[in-house]
Amino acid sequence: MKNLNREDTICAIATGSGAGAIAIIRISGKQSISICNKVFSKNIVDIKSHTIHFGTINNGKEIIDEVLVSIFKNPHSYTGEDIIEISCHGSVYIQQQILQLLTESGARMAQAGEFTLRAFSNGKMDLSQAEAVADLIASESKKAHQIAINQMRGGFSNDLKILREQLIHFASLIELELDFSEEDVEFADREKFNSLLQEIKVELKRLVDSFAVGNVIKNGIPVAILGAPNVGKSTLLNTLLNEDKAIVSEIAGTTRDAIEDELNIEGFKFRFIDTAGIRETTDTIENLGIKKSLEKAEIANIVLFLIDADADLKSQIVELNKIKDTAKEKLLVVINKIDLNPEVKNEFKDALFISAKKDEGIETLKARLLKFVNTEQLSNNETIVTNLRHYEELQLTLHEINTIIEGLNSGLTGDFLAINIRQSLFHLGSITGEVTTDTLLGNIFGKFCIGK
Repeated sequence: MKNLNREDTICAIATGSGAGAIAIIRISGKQSISICNKVFSKNIVDIKSHTIHFGTINNGKEIIDEVLVSIFKNPHSYTGEDIIEISCHGSVYIQQQILQLLTESGARMAQAGEFTLRAFSNGKMDLSQAEAVADLIASESKKAHQIAINQMRGGFSNDLKILREQLIHFASLIELELDFSEEDVEFADREKFNSLLQEIKVELKRLVDSFAVGNVIKNGIPVAILGAPNVGKSTLLNTLLNEDKAIVSEIAGTTRDAIEDELNIEGFKFRFIDTAGIRETTDTIENLGIKKSLEKAEIANIVLFLIDADADLKSQIVELNKIKDTAKEKLLVVINKIDLNPEVKNEFKDALFISAKKDEGIETLKARLLKFVNTEQLSNNETIVTNLRHYEELQLTLHEINTIIEGLNSGLTGDFLAINIRQSLFHLGSITGEVTTDTLLGNIFGKFCIGK
């Protein structure tokens, strides 16, 4: 996104690529209205903002399409500039013809994320809100959507604004002390400052810790299904997904590679991984699959270890014990084929009993999976961090706050405290965009889709 002229009028298709019933072409910039006026059948130069007009897009005497033209005049628009949105029929040919007419009339094609970049540059949203736009577009579950909406509407920004304002107040007092350093006076009450820093530390720690929840909500919660061959791992995956995703066979070792698919459970996205059966074997390919199974178990947030109720329990328990130390609290033992051997319930404590083939106990299993997700923060409508960049900046801020607290406790002078205060303000400002670089903006907005 280098060398962008923000004085240019830009245009792009704002809807999904390909043919569809309707497409929207967006124009933003000082010349939006006059450029559209050149190709639209009606004069819209002096038309009121937030109005919609029916007419045709024309290439000379040739009618390209019947369209609706929506007018949004600055500053009351998404970008803060004059915006025109042309709703046309979704033919790829029509879309390209209209774009060609617009560029020939003085607009240029927008780059990825350039509309939202202009919204940020014109003060319509801060940087964290702009990033939430991308998260909202990419959201695939109710909870991911909920978090993105909250952040886009300024929930996260407001939390950071409060922290930053509190720090700025004391930073100004510390800086004032430096101006009177020869007189040895203190304007900043060290005790009150220490109390404030402790409060900020708690809030920063909460935000940093929330990333563990936010990350899995945004990207999905990986669940590895482990167990010996033929215990019903593929059957369970198929039952959960309600489709024949994995091959089911009585032949041991059918699954030799990890098979993944997603399931939405009460607004949370779970990524289920059906793995190769764990057993001793001389088959080279199967051993590679088993190795991959154990690797998937290590990175998964939840490990479902499936045991066949109607098979040799002793050998299966041996395999279970091998992964207990690594899986620990993320392990969920599930006894399958309970319909074939109901008495097995007496053999296990704290296990879940199901019959994947007969769809028994599946809803209970889903409910148990949800317990692995810390939903308390969501139910309390607390801000949850989902962006890795934000997480890293918050960690750096927390480090600086801890350094300031140590400095206060050791009687460090104001000039040294001021250094860490400035750094903490820098990291907080990087999140919301008070502090930016062209490289940072390019990295963020370059990931957006064209037209947004």
